[in-house]
Amino acid sequence: MRTLNSTTPSVLRGVLGVALLASTACAWSNKLKGGLIGAGTGAAAGGVVGNQTGSTARGAIIGAIVGGTAGAVIGHQMDQQAKSLKLSIPGATIERVGEGMVVTFASGLMYDIDSDAIRTEAAVNLRALANSLKEYPNTELLIVGHTDATGSAAYNQELSTRRANAASWFLSQQGVGAVRLHASGKGETEALVSNETEAGRQTNRRIEVAIYAGATSRTGSR
Repeated sequence: MRTLNSTTPSVLRGVLGVALLASTACAWSNKLKGGLIGAGTGAAAGGVVGNQTGSTARGAIIGAIVGGTAGAVIGHQMDQQAKSLKLSIPGATIERVGEGMVVTFASGLMYDIDSDAIRTEAAVNLRALANSLKEYPNTELLIVGHTDATGSAAYNQELSTRRANAASWFLSQQGVGAVRLHASGKGETEALVSNETEAGRQTNRRIEVAIYAGATSRTGSR
């Protein structure tokens, strides 16, 4: 097994750390996870961990773990932000994950079929999210689009990417700094449940917004 040392470039340490984390028991503490992958960025690590765990959104949060006292402060801020979002965004599922959170919107509430145009009702919820993000400016976001398995995999990948980009662009237009925003389409590859039923397909059609510590917070903790 390759070991990490002080001469290993920081980016490589981050990637190797993610690989080690993905192959190790989930019972490891957040502090230990942070020591392994703290050098990586949330969005970049999200893709690596997502391939291992099946969740790019959760991977982004794991990849941005700060740990220690700073991580505890971030976690407390996320608790407060999550409480506020639950009140201001009806219909969204808000889940605290480690030092961050995942906000999930059903695609059927966000877009019409085969469209990436944000619906009027969805715009209200995204504005509420943008207002919260401006209140807590030391975070970054990874917006991940998902589809069901209807149609070709290539089309689903393209549609999910367009939808994630549309949500990212909308948030930027509401005053959320573009440097904080990352978007990714995963098509049908990260299904939550079977696509054999309409109920399952509806569950899999979604937009996930991972909110995690920003670059300044991560850099300042090391």
